[in-house]
Amino acid sequence: MNALLLIIFRVMIFFSVALLAIGIFKPEWFRIRQKQPSRATIIAVAIGLLVIGFIGAGAMQYAGKNNAEADHSGKMLGEVVYAVDSRMLRCDSGTKPGTAGASNDEKTAAGIRYMVKTPANYNSHIAHPLLMVYAPGGRNRYESEEYMYLTQEATSAGFIVAYADYRKMTPETIEALADIPGEIEKKWCIDKKRIFLTGHSDGGTTAMGIAFMNGTKHIPAAIAPSAAGIRGEDLKEYSCPNPLPVMVMHSSQDTLFPGYGKEAIQWWAACNGCETSSPVKGADGCVTYKGCKNNVATRYCEGTGPHPEWPGNNKAIIDFFRSSQDVR
Repeated sequence: MNALLLIIFRVMIFFSVALLAIGIFKPEWFRIRQKQPSRATIIAVAIGLLVIGFIGAGAMQYAGKNNAEADHSGKMLGEVVYAVDSRMLRCDSGTKPGTAGASNDEKTAAGIRYMVKTPANYNSHIAHPLLMVYAPGGRNRYESEEYMYLTQEATSAGFIVAYADYRKMTPETIEALADIPGEIEKKWCIDKKRIFLTGHSDGGTTAMGIAFMNGTKHIPAAIAPSAAGIRGEDLKEYSCPNPLPVMVMHSSQDTLFPGYGKEAIQWWAACNGCETSSPVKGADGCVTYKGCKNNVATRYCEGTGPHPEWPGNNKAIIDFFRSSQDVR
């Protein structure tokens, strides 16, 4: 919409300049309903249109710049305040060659490309939580970052965040995508007990699948899948993992996977040993299940957007992961 308005204002500027030239040099060329306005009238109208055009175009360009800056800010690296104490896990000097900042072209043995982003002031001696983000269908790591804009929020909170390219969903693919946190841990200082998974649509399916599949369910400390394509009937085929903090996000208007989120959270709540009959609704609209084993957080957040829309609860997602405790 802004782009269309900018074009309109630019056309208005061009027209006003032409009208001004006609008013000054050839006022007889300009007629309205066979009547010829005076030279002063034509010039006044031209100047008025010129002013409106410049003001409007400037406003649209300023808004576009602000929007671009807002989009870019979601990809900026934040700085973290390290609260170092004796309980903090550390990495020996020289054992982790990964550098601070953005490493955009990492690749697994299976050929899956991913990128890693650290806090701007990354300390390679301190073990960081890892936020692993899996892409929606058809999107690469760059598009996934622009789609979910988690980088600044996560790195400011002290996370290392990674984005993986999409791969077509199969159990084998999920296992291959589950290898990425281990690959990252070889180069960056990661706390293996604080690996958190999120993603949207097929990315949400991947995050959830890793958490209950036999060969991978030991990896995550918590998950926050969005719009995942896993039904309750699918989940019945799997045994429950150990109690795990789970934040399921799904829209009531999701026509691609209708009702899947509610079915999934019921399975997770049962696996976590929660009281499933009366979850408590919070001020943020999410419902929280009580009485879960090991006091693991079990939440369901329902939105109203279409399936392709990322819920945008980035602060809530980061806060959920930060508050999650290792229960394995």
